[in-house]
Amino acid sequence: MPDTFPRLPPSGIKVIVVGAGFAGLAAAIECDRKGHSVTLFEKVTDIDDIMRIGDIISFDPNGSKAFERWPGVVDAMEAIARQTSWLDLYHHQGRFVTRQSFAHEKAWGRRINGHRGQLHNIIYHHAVDRGIDIRLGCRVEDYFETDYPPQAGVVVNGERVAADVVIAAEGVRSRGRRIVLGFDENPKSSGYAVYRAWFPADRIRDNPVIRHLVANGDTHQGFIGPDIHFLTSSIKNGTEVNWVFTHIDDGNIEESWQFPGKPEEALKYLEGWCPVVQELVKATPNGRLIDHKLVYRDPLPTFISPKARICLIGDSAHPFLPTSIQGASQSIEDGVVLATCLELSGRKDIPTALRAYEKLRYERVHRAQAMGPQTRERWHKADWNKVWKNPEMIHLVREPWLLNFDAERDAYERYGQVVAELERVEARL
Repeated sequence: MPDTFPRLPPSGIKVIVVGAGFAGLAAAIECDRKGHSVTLFEKVTDIDDIMRIGDIISFDPNGSKAFERWPGVVDAMEAIARQTSWLDLYHHQGRFVTRQSFAHEKAWGRRINGHRGQLHNIIYHHAVDRGIDIRLGCRVEDYFETDYPPQAGVVVNGERVAADVVIAAEGVRSRGRRIVLGFDENPKSSGYAVYRAWFPADRIRDNPVIRHLVANGDTHQGFIGPDIHFLTSSIKNGTEVNWVFTHIDDGNIEESWQFPGKPEEALKYLEGWCPVVQELVKATPNGRLIDHKLVYRDPLPTFISPKARICLIGDSAHPFLPTSIQGASQSIEDGVVLATCLELSGRKDIPTALRAYEKLRYERVHRAQAMGPQTRERWHKADWNKVWKNPEMIHLVREPWLLNFDAERDAYERYGQVVAELERVEARL
C-alpha cells in the first residue's frame, strides 16, 4: 500500500520526528510526500491513549488544505465533522445576540470541526498506511547535533539515534526546547483553564430545556459572560454533544496541567447563567469531563537550534489559546513548510532549509497567536451596552490573510527570496 501514495523521488534526507500529535504526524506525512525518509518516535505505547481524548478540535481552511493532498483523509474527516456554517452567540443569561455565518469561507477551503481523537485517528492511520516508520513506547530523553559528522539526533530509551534533521513536536513541555533555547524553562499559567466534555446526545434528548441542541441535526452555540465564554455544539447529525468553557484558573499548574473534572465543580463558575448552559453541564456523565489548565510560553526568539539541524513545530514552538481557533491549523502549516524547505534545500544544505522555515513561519504564526487573547478579552470584557447596538462586535475575526492561505504554495513561491535575504544578512555580520 505505501507505493500507492504519490510522493517525490527519494531526497536522501533522513528525518526524525518526535511526537505523534497533529503537528508531528503532519510533519511526518509531508516529509514522506516530499521523498524524505522519516522515523517518528512517540512515548505512548498505546496510540488509543491519544485517540480517546474527547473534546473538539478545529481546522480552518488554511490547515485543511494539507488534508486534501493526503488521499482519502479529508473525505474521512468530513464524514464525522460538524455540519454547520454558523455560530449563534448568546448573552450568558440566555438572550440571543447574533448569528455569525461562515458560509462565504467555502471559497477559501474546508472547515473541519470534530472529535479530537477521531480526527487524530484518521491522520495516524494515513501515516501508517503510507508506511512511515512509527515507533511507539519510545521516550526521547535528549537531543543532540554535531558538526562532524553534520547530523542531529535524539537519545531514545538510552540509545543515540542520528539523522540529518530532527523535528521536535512534543507540545508545550518539549525537551527539544532546551537545545533550542540553551536552558530549561517551565510553562507559565495563562491565568485561565478550560472545562471540556463530550458525550452521547441521548443524555439530553428528553430534556425539554436542551433537547433543541440535538433534535434537528448539528448545532453550534456560544454563551458569553463575565470572564467566561461557553461553547457547545452537537455533531454527527445531532447524535453526540460537546461543550467547553474557559474560566479563570484557580488551580496549581505546577502539579499537573490536566485533571478529571466534576460537573458540580464546573457549575460553581456558572451561577446566574441561563438554564441551557446549566442543564447541559448537569447532564454530563462522570468520567467525560476534563479540567484543562491553559499554559503558555513566552514568544521564542527562535524555533531552531544553534547548528540549525533541530527545529520546533506546533505547540513546542508556539502554543495557542483556544480562542485563536488556529493552533491546530498552524501546526499543520509548520509541517508543510518545513518539508517543502527541506525539498528545496536538498540534503547538502539542511541548515538553510531550517532557517528558511523559521523565516517563513515566524511572523505569520505570532500574528495568528495574538488573536487568541484578543478574542478572549473581547468576549470576557464585553461592554453589553455597545454590543446590543452593534452585535457584530463579538463576532470571531475571520480574515483572508489567515484563512485563505496555502502554506505549501507560499513556501514554494517565497523560498528563494527568503534564502537570498538570509544570505544578505549573514554577509553583513
